[in-house]
This record gives sequence, C-alpha cells and structure tokens, in this order.
Amino acid sequence: MRRVSVALTLLFVPFGLSAQDSSAGYTEPYQQQALDIYRTIIGYRSSATHGSVPEVATYLAEQFKAGGFPSEDVHVLPFEVEGGEETAGLIVRYRGDGSSGDRPILLLAHMDVVDALPEDWDRDPFTLVEEDGYFFGRGSLDDKFGITMLTTTFLRMKAEGFVPNRDLVIAFTGDEETGMMSARRMVTVHRDLTDAEFALNADGGGGVLQEDGTPISYVIQTSEKTYATFELTVTNPGGHSSTPRTDNAIYDLATALKNIEAYRFPVMVNEATRLYLAGQAAVTPGEVGEAMARLANNPDDSQAAEVLWHQPEVVGITRTTCVATMLRGGHAENALPQSATATVNCRIFPDVDVSAVQATLERVAATTQLTIQVIGDPKASPASPIRADIVDAVTAAVEARYPGIPIIPYMAPYGTDGKETRAGGIPTYGVMGVFIKDSDQFAHGLNERVSVREFYGGLEHWYTILGKLAGRPAA
Repeated sequence: MRRVSVALTLLFVPFGLSAQDSSAGYTEPYQQQALDIYRTIIGYRSSATHGSVPEVATYLAEQFKAGGFPSEDVHVLPFEVEGGEETAGLIVRYRGDGSSGDRPILLLAHMDVVDALPEDWDRDPFTLVEEDGYFFGRGSLDDKFGITMLTTTFLRMKAEGFVPNRDLVIAFTGDEETGMMSARRMVTVHRDLTDAEFALNADGGGGVLQEDGTPISYVIQTSEKTYATFELTVTNPGGHSSTPRTDNAIYDLATALKNIEAYRFPVMVNEATRLYLAGQAAVTPGEVGEAMARLANNPDDSQAAEVLWHQPEVVGITRTTCVATMLRGGHAENALPQSATATVNCRIFPDVDVSAVQATLERVAATTQLTIQVIGDPKASPASPIRADIVDAVTAAVEARYPGIPIIPYMAPYGTDGKETRAGGIPTYGVMGVFIKDSDQFAHGLNERVSVREFYGGLEHWYTILGKLAGRPAA
C-alpha cells in the first residue's frame, strides 16, 4: 500500500503556498535521502577534463549496495574517452520475479555535466544552494536531477520490499555532454547488462509551466534529431596582401556560408511531430498556434512553414537545420589566406542519413576548392513508436500532480544518450520528472536551478511510472 504522508500531500495544495518552496517541508526518509544524494553529487565537478565522473559512479554504487542491491548487480564500468581522460558508466539491476514475462526496462541518466566557472556564478556551482524556492548548482537540472530521481526511486522501492514483475536496469553514463561513447558502449560492448524491451530517459521530455506556475502540457520525447558537425574548408595558394587574388579563401568560404544560410531543408513530419504540433496548437495562442495546427494537418502548407521558420523554439521540430557556429582563417594580417574553415552544426531529422545532409551542403555551397568533412562518428537513430503502456504510466504520474493537462509526443531538436539506445535497437522515451518555466531554463548556463517543488514532485513522478510499469498495485 502506498503511504501518503503529510509532506507528500503538500505537493497537491494550490499554487503559491510558501510551504512548498522549502525543503524543510519534506520530511519523509526517502525525501531526505534524495536531498543528501543530490547535494553530494552536485559537489563533484564531473565535467570534461576534471576527471570526477568515476568518483560519482563509485559514490552511487556504494549507495545502491548499502540499500540492499547485491554487489554482482552493481557494475562500475571505467573507460577512457578521447584524450585519455578517465570516465565511467554505472549499471544497476533491480531484479524482478519475472511474473509479467516481459523483458527489462532500461533507465537512462548521465553523471557528467557541462563545466561551470565558479568566478562567473553568483553562487559556487559545485555546492548545492537552496534559495528563494530553488536549488542552485551545476547539474541541478541537467542531469544530476535525473540521477537523483532514479537512484532514490530504486532505493525507496527496495526499502519497501517491492519486487517488480520484470527487471529494471539503471544505466548512468559518463560523457553525454561530449562524445556519448559510454552510452554507445552500454548497448554494444555491455549489451548483456543493458538489453531491454524499451528505455526511459530521465534527460528528455518533461512539463511546461506558464510564468505564473500554471501547467500547460507534458511532452514525452519519442525521437530526437541526429547531431552532426561538419568542417567546411577552402584552400588556395595565398600570397602577399598587396597583390590580391580573385580566389580569396575567406571570401569563397563566406560565399559558401551565405549559400547555406539561404537554404532551407524541406519540411518533414513523423508520428511524434505531427501529434506534437497538433497538441501544442491547442495551447498556443495566435499566429504561431494556427500555423502549428495547419502544418500538422498539411506538411506542404508553405505559409504555415514560413511562420514557424521564424520561431527558434519550433523550427527545429519541422525540418533538418544546419547553422554555422565557428570560424577561423588566415595566418598573418599581411598575407592572403591560404585556408579558411567554418564549423557547421546540423540537427538532422530522424531517418535522414548524415551522408545525405553532407551531399546537400556540398551542392548548396556551390563553391570551388571547398571540402566538407564530417567530424567524429555521428549516429543516426530512428523514431520510437508511441506505446500505450508508457503513455498510460506517464499520464498517471502527471495527473497525480497536475490534473487535466495534455500529454503530447515530442521530437527533441537536441541530442541525448537516447539516440544511442535507439540506434542500438532499444526504443527510448524521454519522461523527465520536472515541470519548468521558460525563465528557469538555465541548463548549460549560469546559475542553473530547479524549483524545490519540482525536485520533490519528480520523486513521485518516477515512483508512479516505475510502479505502474513494473506491477505495483494501484494505491
């Protein structure tokens, strides 16, 4: 029987009551344990070049073992990333009784963070600070929030003696913010530990709040675009700046970039984006909402596509996008440039090959002496089919906190570890446990934060979802 405490019922009182804005109001042992875990892991500077991810993995592994998980089901997987830096993954299996006959559920989050410079922040980014109803710290949202939610939910359920009807497997990765190679290794090298019917990602999806705190919608991430970076380089013999040539590498590269800027990849839709546009249209006023509804109904509606082209937060849902992000060229102020290079970052619609985008860039650039090279090994991933059992579980979790809001499938224009699990044949769904206002979106930026209310609400979110999918009777 699920026990509803006084602290838990605080989650359901009307907006604006100050009792919800302080961690002092949340006194259940699992809530206090969650805060302790959150505080501890934010204290590790687990960003690239600082080498602290293995320490996070070791700390969490000890928490699982102390919470009753056998050592043979807790795996710290060290490996080196490019440049020789040590990082790690962590896999934890919560063994079920197999009564459902279903394959395991994989649960994703990442232990690494984008670095933060303490001198730039108002508070120490690697010390959890509670202030004005928020928790501040690097990773407080992305993604030590997700790490804390999944860890605490496993420990809470284990302490209650719950036995799932199928195995649940946590996979915490160590380089999501850089190469995502730990996620790739988990579904290839360590597939015997991670094989699953589907995965739930704590680093995708989530709820949207108006600025007054009113909930608008919740999105389930069912697909994401492929992240691919290209280097465009023009070369020529150069020479003395006093004798200009007509084939200047910088000018030629500028022409190529202007051609790419002017090009628009075709509008595309899939199951998730069509449902997303239709669902968001219902809660988006004015011209943008109307354009969403029209494009969902007719992807060939050029006028609707034109409206959404000018909406940065929406355009990525409608098509592949490529944008110049870095530039370098020349070697001396009094010499003609022998080379000029631009970095172009593309977010590619699911099921579109990286090679096809490269060919399009070459055609559109239409510049002689230009070479285009793909950086790294970008991995395309398919969209995951919408599953009724996941929608039902998420709906139950959302309804318990914010009744009546729409649950909408979503294609993320950004990238997460989910692209690696999808590419590895495991359908993946982003079901993050936080609702957030646009004005609180500070992931990767200064003074990253999450509201206290949403931190504790996220615990109930995951407890409901995993309980419903793994056989816990309704309360």
